[in-house]
Amino acid sequence: MKFLPITLLILALATATALAYDPSPLQDICVATNDLESGVFVNGKFCKDPKQATADDFVFMGLRNPGNTSNPLGSKVTQAFVQQFPGLNTLGISMARIDFAPGGLNPPHTHPRGTELLVVVEGTLLVGFVTSDQLNNTLFTKVLYKGDVFVFPIGLIHFQLNIGNTYALAFSGLSSQNPGLITIANAVFGAKAPISADVLAKAFQLDKKVVDHLEAQFWYDNN
Repeated sequence: MKFLPITLLILALATATALAYDPSPLQDICVATNDLESGVFVNGKFCKDPKQATADDFVFMGLRNPGNTSNPLGSKVTQAFVQQFPGLNTLGISMARIDFAPGGLNPPHTHPRGTELLVVVEGTLLVGFVTSDQLNNTLFTKVLYKGDVFVFPIGLIHFQLNIGNTYALAFSGLSSQNPGLITIANAVFGAKAPISADVLAKAFQLDKKVVDHLEAQFWYDNN
């Protein structure tokens, strides 16, 4: 009996770890469907009858072509999440393609449900993430070149900036079929309905007129 507390602690930690990411699937395939009449609800999406699945359910061609970087951020993220790629449903993984014009930025954002592993295919990127207050909001940053890989821990604010004079391209793998996306500037200053200007002025220690100006801007979404 003296080992019971230790056993319970190990069990609790194992359970917490198991619940930290997408649940493990209990079947081979569970292709997402919008047909609520014939589908079975599993892990956030309805599944089509496995007997009706085809090879086309497990291929996504949306990452073939460059994204349009002619926008205020100079970048374009093409997602291959479960919403775009139904075959990912219950598999706990997704991808994205990120195109950058010279000087293009994938602005500070977070994926609340997924760790991101990024590989640079072309160009030179300045990347980084900021820890929580547990580590005093420390910035970890690095310049990446073709072939380099960088990991952004789950839920932490991170960014990528093309510091080269040419086009840049990166691909990301994420540890969730639906990692989520919160772009910081868009969420704070472009929330619907707007966050009170008094709240933001005090939080960011800005003049209220500055906050009013920021909230009046169009916050571009590069996804």
